[in-house]
Amino acid sequence: VQLQASGGGLVQAGGSLRLSCAASGRASNSYVLSWFRQGPGTERRFVAAIKRSGGNTDYADSVKGRFTISREDAKNTLYLQMNSLKPEDTAVYYCAAGRRSDSWSYRYLVASVDYWGQGTLVTVSS
Repeated sequence: VQLQASGGGLVQAGGSLRLSCAASGRASNSYVLSWFRQGPGTERRFVAAIKRSGGNTDYADSVKGRFTISREDAKNTLYLQMNSLKPEDTAVYYCAAGRRSDSWSYRYLVASVDYWGQGTLVTVSS
């Protein structure tokens, strides 16, 4: 298993959750680690990304100021701290890794991902 996500659950609107993703093998040496999400009846969409070199981060407009992506290299673990959650954040969240040198340039695209985690469900009740 290259990526193993955990931490999803049921939370009330305004609450917080922290997702974790343990990386192993080739995924742990990827240029970009990121989170995508897929809500009911929607396509998988970019949420946040972090670049291995330099630690640059980027976020979808819908989560800016509420979500924080980070990584702990010593544990090969990626995190997504989600605060001020809204019902529209309800989705299956997937951690992802891009190993190509241009992965950062295409970080918003599902096609830029080389490895996917299994997904963890986040449900936000109103």
